[in-house]
Amino acid sequence: MAKNKNSQVKLVLTQLITDIFNKNKNIALNHKQVAAKLNLTDGASAETILEILVEQTEKGIFIRPERGKFRLKDLKTFVTGTVDMTADGSAFIVPDDEFEKDIFVAPRKLKNALNGDKVKVYVFAKKTSGRKNEGEVVEIISRVKTDFIGVAKVSERFAFVIADDRKMHQDIFVPLSDLNGAKNGQKVQVAITDWPEGAKNPIGKIINVLGTQGENDTEMNAILAQYGFPLSFPAEVEKEANAIPETVSEAEINEKDRRDFRDTVTFTIDPADAKDFDDAISFKKLANGNYEIGVHIADVSHYVKPNSALEKEAYERATSVYLVDRVIPMLPERLSNGVCSLRPNEDKLCFAAVFELDNEANILEQWFGRTTIHSNRRFSYEEAQEVIETKTGDFAEEILKLNELAYILRDKKFKNGAISFESTEVKFKLDERGKPIGVYVKERKDAHKLIEDFMLLANKKVAEFIAKKGNGKNKLTFVYRSHDTPNLENLNNFATFASRFGYKINMKTDKDIAKSLNFLMADVEGKKEQNMLTQLAIRSMAKAIYTTQKTSHYGLAFDHYTHFTSPIRRYPDVMVHRLLANYLDGGKSANVDAYEDASKHSSAMEKRAADAERASIKYKQAEYLEENIGNIYTGIISGVTEWGMYVEISENKCEGMVRLRDITDDFYVLDEKNYCIVGQRKHKKYQLGDEVQIKVKKVDLSKRQIDFTLMQD
Repeated sequence: MAKNKNSQVKLVLTQLITDIFNKNKNIALNHKQVAAKLNLTDGASAETILEILVEQTEKGIFIRPERGKFRLKDLKTFVTGTVDMTADGSAFIVPDDEFEKDIFVAPRKLKNALNGDKVKVYVFAKKTSGRKNEGEVVEIISRVKTDFIGVAKVSERFAFVIADDRKMHQDIFVPLSDLNGAKNGQKVQVAITDWPEGAKNPIGKIINVLGTQGENDTEMNAILAQYGFPLSFPAEVEKEANAIPETVSEAEINEKDRRDFRDTVTFTIDPADAKDFDDAISFKKLANGNYEIGVHIADVSHYVKPNSALEKEAYERATSVYLVDRVIPMLPERLSNGVCSLRPNEDKLCFAAVFELDNEANILEQWFGRTTIHSNRRFSYEEAQEVIETKTGDFAEEILKLNELAYILRDKKFKNGAISFESTEVKFKLDERGKPIGVYVKERKDAHKLIEDFMLLANKKVAEFIAKKGNGKNKLTFVYRSHDTPNLENLNNFATFASRFGYKINMKTDKDIAKSLNFLMADVEGKKEQNMLTQLAIRSMAKAIYTTQKTSHYGLAFDHYTHFTSPIRRYPDVMVHRLLANYLDGGKSANVDAYEDASKHSSAMEKRAADAERASIKYKQAEYLEENIGNIYTGIISGVTEWGMYVEISENKCEGMVRLRDITDDFYVLDEKNYCIVGQRKHKKYQLGDEVQIKVKKVDLSKRQIDFTLMQD
């Protein structure tokens, strides 16, 4: 133990010595000069420093430019980065500096760091085990999370929680006094409270008993807790929400600059099971033959005030979360389904983008500001689609004209280089206990696209309005939705792969790329490879983010774009409403750093919500196939990795894995460049997109894993 402690002291001292050289521009110093800069004046310390300098010179960390003096060979001796844990308990540290290479850290040198933690690593210069960069964690800068979801294992004298997270390799020890009523085998949320130095396992306490493993509510709540979404609203937030009146007052209707649209035909079109209606469309034929189209959005910022408990909670959550069987709203139900929801036959406060359009969908006039509406009708997508197809029914004239204009807007968008990604969306039929009894693919028809096109128009025009208003010296802080141009290497790889199916991607210009991709998406619709090719194309694109930078949206081919149309379920839209209101009132530009931080937070929470949604789909797929173990299906190879290939069942879109070790007719390895696995003796190939027969072998519900067996000839 003393030896271990001594090496730890040396490691810390090595870091301090390195910092001295970093701070002094790496000028050559002798061991006494280093000791003086560290305020270590005793002879023993100076000797230890000399010993370290000599050792580290032998390792190649320091060099001796002149006798008795040392300096760093490379200033990057200590690197900060993020832990990416592997299956065997070792890790790669992904440096913050994107130009640095990943650093391998053996399990015993991780210093209790966990997956995702931000750490400081001491990098060894010498090559060991054939690896270029190896290191040791010297400091855990911040834990990415201390809460884990898992199963409680309780005995008479002690308890452990076995975490669901595959990258959490240690069981968490829980004293019996901290069980919080949890019983053996129950699913729980546990918080790590301590991890003594030298201890193999962290110590924790159970903070939430989620229920019996395998029950629908337990598993859905476990997914929410796993991704850091709270299961309920704090009492203070609910209290604030409940204090807001349900009905709109005359004083609010008569607010300065708020336009009254209550006598204009207005309706909402949403999913049949929706309760939060963010947006409504008003329609009026003008005397000059043109059309006044209003996109009215719930005026959430009227109710959610800065520095309120509601505001703080909305910021933290940043988004509503849509799991298979439930919505976890960003705002309490009183607001999301009540006060703010644009329900029919009720006066509602909105923020609107109102356009005068001619028959060719050219915008002749536009106006942005606050409105009051009274929705005449709540349509489901299916009801609106029936009106479009039969040309009869409530507000048929208005819906048919809106659909006609939407087609023109869509056509213009694609001609300008927008890309149409139509991937299939899987929905489950659930019984009263939430168990999946069927799977179907959701279809997107004209009614969906009509709403989408008018929402895109509003988002685009609000962004353009602010971007142009803030030109020159008066740059206005705003929250944009940015989508960068794709990485050409990724796109080239996709183009090479798509060519195997007979699709050609023209890479000359952005417009050519977009045109080719749209042709491919139209051509592939309904074919067995549609979902796989669409997903690959999306993966080759950059990710859309929120930012205060005035950047374009590549996928939509818009110079400026924002999110204005869903403030009930997205925090960035609330920020956009506030900023727009401020600038319409002649206010000064807002603090750019605060809004950039909020944009980054919103982007991160959006990703987290998408991961939670995917996890709930994976769970339902596993639960559905658990009843079908032994059944044989036709599927498409949807992914290849070094340990297996993913197969998506054509009939129900459930995805599972065929492990390479289970394919017994040859030894198969991954050919990453060509998206396939290849047998080393017989050279048989299994290519991404190939059709295969599989049998459902095994389902692990707790890990949301499905294993298939390949049916071989």
